[in-house]
Amino acid sequence: MCSGQASQTQQHSQPHRSQLRRELRQRRRALSAAQQKAASIALCAQLRSLPELLTARRVALYLPNDGEVDPQPLLGWLRRRGAHAYLPVLRPLANNTLWFVRYDQNTPMVRNRFGIYEPDTRHGAHPSRRLPAWALSVILMPLVGFDDQGQRLGMGGGFYDRTLAFTHPERGSPGPRPKLIGLAHEVQRMEKLPVASWDVPLDAIATDMRVIRPGN
Repeated sequence: MCSGQASQTQQHSQPHRSQLRRELRQRRRALSAAQQKAASIALCAQLRSLPELLTARRVALYLPNDGEVDPQPLLGWLRRRGAHAYLPVLRPLANNTLWFVRYDQNTPMVRNRFGIYEPDTRHGAHPSRRLPAWALSVILMPLVGFDDQGQRLGMGGGFYDRTLAFTHPERGSPGPRPKLIGLAHEVQRMEKLPVASWDVPLDAIATDMRVIRPGN
């Protein structure tokens, strides 16, 4: 397919992806508090069995928003293992990319422009408190949707895709890279998702019911 055709295909797929996002976000919002809690516990049990997490020393996760499955029960387990947790922070004065700032109970938090809690930028700006994405062991990413082939659908802002573009197979980067694991409720599963050229592939997807490894 020529580049013009590819671009046209991606443009045509975008309204479909936006519609899917609305539907899938509604699915996870419809879960009760009890269902959310049970899903979080089951998800973290899945994660604690993954070899990537058993050896990881620097793990980025997220604070849930808008019905996202909650990985926070993992924090105590990481701390007991001597691993450090990091949170994504909207990088100031940059083109919609992320910092990853070390997080513990003493980290000062603020709401970002999307209303999501993140480490205060003034705190995270100190080089000793943040890491570039390539220096992390594992990044646990929230998903809006996924399919059995390991394709993912994010929120549409492109923050993770821009930040992690260096991991894309087409870049051919020989340097270090984190393992990328998408997290979702099982109800966010779709039979097949549309794919965009900028989507960063995942190493695995974990839900409250299973783990999917693309290509397996």
